[in-house]
Amino acid sequence: MFPSIFLLDVRIHALTIAQTLAWVAQAIETRTPPRQLCTANPEFVMEAQHNADFRAVLNAADVVLPDGVGLLWAARQFGAQLPERVAGSDLIYLLAEQAAQRGWRMYLLGAAEGVAQRAAELLQARYPGLVIAGAFAGSPHRAEEAALVARITATRPDILLVAYGAPAQDLWIARNKLALGVPVSMGVGGAFDFVAGITPRAPVQFQRLGLEWLYRLWRQPWRLRRIFTAVVRFPLAVWAARRTR
Repeated sequence: MFPSIFLLDVRIHALTIAQTLAWVAQAIETRTPPRQLCTANPEFVMEAQHNADFRAVLNAADVVLPDGVGLLWAARQFGAQLPERVAGSDLIYLLAEQAAQRGWRMYLLGAAEGVAQRAAELLQARYPGLVIAGAFAGSPHRAEEAALVARITATRPDILLVAYGAPAQDLWIARNKLALGVPVSMGVGGAFDFVAGITPRAPVQFQRLGLEWLYRLWRQPWRLRRIFTAVVRFPLAVWAARRTR
C-alpha cells in the first residue's frame, strides 16, 4: 500500500499524479473490489474534526489525495512530506485522456441540471474516442439511491465521478460503492463547473503560488466562510496540534 500520513487525524496518501494514474489503471484492470478515491483539501480535514462519519469515510478510503497546497504545508509542519498536490480538477482531464486511449467508460454524476452533460460533451470533444457511459445530475439524498445505483450499473462504467460536494459526495460513494461495483469512484466537488466553463479556474500563476483561494474569493465572495476555514482555521489548528506534540 502507498505511504500515508495523518493530518489532524485524517489520513492523506503521499502520491504523485503519475502514481495516481497508475493506481487507477490497476484498479480498473483488476475490477474488484470497488475502490473509492477522495480528493482532500483543508476544508475536508476541518469538516472531519466534527463530522465523525466523514472522518471514518476518509480514513477508510482506498486513496485520499492531497488536493490543496495547504495539506503540503501542513505535512511539513509535522516533519513529513507529501510529494505534490494532486488536484481533482486536473485529474478529471488526465483520467479522460487515459480513458480515451484505453477504452475506459466514464460516468459523470452530480452538479446542477445539465452541467454534467455539458462537461461530458466538452471532454469528448477534447479527447476523441472518450466513451461517456452516462451524465446525470441526480441527487445525493438517500431516497434516490436505489434508482441512481440501478441507472449507473446499467451503463457499466469503469470510472464514476461524483460532483455533489463534500462531504455528501464521499458519503454517497461509501454507502453505494459495493452495490455499484464500479472499479474507481471519485468525488470531484465543483469540478464539472470548471470543465463546463460555468466557473473559471484561477490562472496558473495563482495556482502555482498557492493563491487559488484568493482568486475564488474575488470571483465568488459568497465563499468567504469556506475560504476562512481553509486559510485561517486550518493553519491555526495545525499549529495548535504541533505545539501539543
